[in-house]
Amino acid sequence: MRKVFRNCYEMDRRCCEVYGLTEDILMEHAAEGMESYIRHHLKEANSILIVAGPGNNGADGIALARLMQFAFPSVKLYIPFGISTVMAKLQLERVQKLDYVEIVEGIGEADIIVDALFGAGLSRPLDALSQEIVESMNNLNGFKLACDIPTGIDESGQIATEAFAADVTITMGARKESLYSDAVKDTVGEIVRVDLGLRYNYYTKDMPVSSYLLDREDMALPSRDFSQVTHKGSFGHAAVFCGEKEGAGIIAGMAASRFGAGLTTLISHENITSPAYLMHTSDLPPTATAMAIGMGLGGYLDSAFLARRVVESRLPIVLDADSFYHQDLLGILEQKEREIILTPHPKEFTALWEATMGEKVTTAQVQADRFGMVRAFSARYPHVTLLLKGATMLIVQEEKVHINPFGSAKLSKGGSGDVLSGLIVALLAQGYSGIDAAIQGSLALTAAAQRYSGASYALLPEDLIAQIVQLESL
Repeated sequence: MRKVFRNCYEMDRRCCEVYGLTEDILMEHAAEGMESYIRHHLKEANSILIVAGPGNNGADGIALARLMQFAFPSVKLYIPFGISTVMAKLQLERVQKLDYVEIVEGIGEADIIVDALFGAGLSRPLDALSQEIVESMNNLNGFKLACDIPTGIDESGQIATEAFAADVTITMGARKESLYSDAVKDTVGEIVRVDLGLRYNYYTKDMPVSSYLLDREDMALPSRDFSQVTHKGSFGHAAVFCGEKEGAGIIAGMAASRFGAGLTTLISHENITSPAYLMHTSDLPPTATAMAIGMGLGGYLDSAFLARRVVESRLPIVLDADSFYHQDLLGILEQKEREIILTPHPKEFTALWEATMGEKVTTAQVQADRFGMVRAFSARYPHVTLLLKGATMLIVQEEKVHINPFGSAKLSKGGSGDVLSGLIVALLAQGYSGIDAAIQGSLALTAAAQRYSGASYALLPEDLIAQIVQLESL
């Protein structure tokens, strides 16, 4: 789990004021971080083109050009807007005293293209010329590296016009939230953090952390190794409510059983056909230890039944899908003593937001401010665990955000969310806290999708559940 910050301005300032570093030293280490990545990962390259902007992001790129003296026979530097900051002028003066950096008047092919045009300070849409330059860089065939943040991405992680499509982003000092929005997932490439002249723990000391980035190593699967003297009741009883679209509940039940729940029961007033290992009843089993509801629910269950068996039960609960359109079910959010997990996708979140915050929002508004909106919701309901689905999942409780960056297009298929609900309710049934169940369920889902070796368009919920079996060998 790694710290993520909204920006690094205060940390950079403290480097100078508290630790006695200079802007020049920070810039030198930024350039060395990029140079080190190139030297270790792009050994076969022979030429590099660095496109530098007028500010300090451009200055980082100009400093990189100077450091390339031992790497490539061809080092080209393009400065389309001139330079404006003191550091950019200093770095350019240094480069101009050398004879191996060629300052060029346009963009041309190279083995490596470095975007140092505009970085974290971008606060406006790119103008027409900037868009044209970025588009020209994107059309080149070389490996694309972005300095700190790809040009065109603003501090909120949005792209107003055009953005540099990086293969790797070398971000300076600390990770920024803007690199983990859904809007930029296809743009940032691999994200690599580099230090700026002092250890990371000194750089980030006493700084408020905005979010935490989950690693693959954070996945901790359910275990049955603690004792041989157990029985099915030792691992909980997951109750999954089926509705108008019963298949969604069946998928969730299959996932819950596969992810370690000792017993899994489907609750439906109709006869349904399900795998033999799933029990079926019309009422909440008295031995249930957690429940999940909403998947394919529609208007299937009447308000009196929902009140008696769901709202008043106080069992740990996963609310998904159609739950966010049921005002009766949303009353559960006021129960502060209960483990509650919400798993909406962005459109469902708009319904949840309107019902709880009294304001209509669009899906586009949610996607434009995912971090801000989950924090605002968590401030209202700090005891609730919210998992906002997306290409990058955000999991928040008590305004502490965890980022799962491992989502993929493979999961863009009906039923994937039902699998996630099943994984989470299985963990709740086994005694996990709400935040741990949401984190571990999301990591297991994305790991299962990554393990799937078939065509990216072909993944089915059953394939995800089958891959859960193999996760322990990771």
